Amino acid sequence: MRYKRIELHNHTTESDASITCRQLVEFMAADGADAFALTDHNTISGHDKVRKILKETGTPLSCIYGMEYTTYYGHILCFNLHEYVPWENINLHKPELLFQAVQQTGALAGIAHPFSYGAPFARGCRFEMQISDYSVVDFIEIMNNPEPLHEVNEKGLLLWESLVLDGYKIAMTSGMDLHQRSSMEDQFATFVPALEGKTAAEELECAIRSQKTCISRGPVLECFLDEEKGTLSFSLTETAKPGFASREQAPWLVTLTSREETTVHALDDAVRLASLGNPRLLIPKLYQGDTRLEHLVCVGSVIELSKPKGGISVS
Repeated sequence: MRYKRIELHNHTTESDASITCRQLVEFMAADGADAFALTDHNTISGHDKVRKILKETGTPLSCIYGMEYTTYYGHILCFNLHEYVPWENINLHKPELLFQAVQQTGALAGIAHPFSYGAPFARGCRFEMQISDYSVVDFIEIMNNPEPLHEVNEKGLLLWESLVLDGYKIAMTSGMDLHQRSSMEDQFATFVPALEGKTAAEELECAIRSQKTCISRGPVLECFLDEEKGTLSFSLTETAKPGFASREQAPWLVTLTSREETTVHALDDAVRLASLGNPRLLIPKLYQGDTRLEHLVCVGSVIELSKPKGGISVS
């Protein structure tokens, strides 16, 4: 399968960044991204500017038009947002109303850097809204590259995992949270399956709605089911992500997380589902060397195992 790399969290001088819309387009094109999102704080004023730049230059790059709601209670990322949805009456105790208002326009809405440092360092960056119904959340940004790995991003990853394993159809994303030119080498990016005849915006929507996004610093981890044998196997799909330094002598390891446990396997293992207790959901992750978070390379797409009459299948 072919994957597209989408850099999903970027700002310009239309809000608080130091790079213009044109500079952002040039920067993304030079780094080889397939698409990028424009997610300025509380404004969509850059949308038409980027459209004009892409049309004038013929840059082979797609833009996901969006916005980042920036409130005193947390940040909400929106993708495929083509109209401004007012948020002045946001309710700390009922944020579902804003998520639903955004989604009614056809856009996707998710939580940005949920465990970012908040007050007194950066008031509002930490997500403190009280969500009662997580079914309104399309995705969670589990890796915000500038944020500390353990203090912030690990908590976001664990929140997303717990919600997914509880049955919520929430996708994962990552982002550079770009405010200036910053190296994207060896940083996490979001990858989505390339679909024939679909735009990048459509591919992103399909991937988020089906939990088929993955995040990676380099290769994408793919999982395959042998229904006859009842086993899972794995392979790596190389991407054009620049800057990933694979350690040749270090082994590739795959972890599989279910509600009950996390197991560790070699990349070339064929894992018997029965040995895992035939779980309904699995979250696969790829590491190199060992399974410390510092060595995490990819969080693979959620594996949903259904049990039809003929056996087990992956959906």
